Amino acid sequence: MDEQRRVAAFVDRHGLETPPEFRLLDLTSELGELAKNATESTGYGDDPGGLTLESDEVGDALFALLALAESVDVDAGEALDEALSKYDARLSEKETPASGE
Repeated sequence: MDEQRRVAAFVDRHGLETPPEFRLLDLTSELGELAKNATESTGYGDDPGGLTLESDEVGDALFALLALAESVDVDAGEALDEALSKYDARLSEKETPASGE
């Protein structure tokens, strides 16, 4: 995935290498920032239609995820393809009526 290579190059260029366990903590923190956006923009759930997420926070979470994938030698593009295949198979199973019906 080109985005993963871009993140890896950025990390390398700026000396931001860190162990995978810290990458996972960073990802969790960034997802927390998105949850904070959601909580505040919806009035703590009172206005679900008011949901807004700051694009830079989405970008931070994406950066953290791609940096984590790189640090554990997982190709994010291949992982996404695997996930989409898995979800497609699950949805296909739900759409197929059980035998005898």
